Amino acid sequence: MFVGEKTWVFWFGLIVLALASVVLFAIVWFNAVNTIYYKPAIEYQVPFIVGTVVFVFIGLYMMISGVRKQT
Repeated sequence: MFVGEKTWVFWFGLIVLALASVVLFAIVWFNAVNTIYYKPAIEYQVPFIVGTVVFVFIGLYMMISGVRKQT
């Protein structure tokens, strides 16, 4: 899928994907751990979840479009 020369767009997309994945994992982890003590207010976290999912897709698209095909 990522065979070819990687451009700066690929590497920037990889950074965007990694940062968005870390934030999304932190949100999921916070909700999973804190359900033991209290019920977290998920309605306040929906914008962050949607935003990070959008950035995951942006990062994936940048990675796909940032590969030059080998001739």
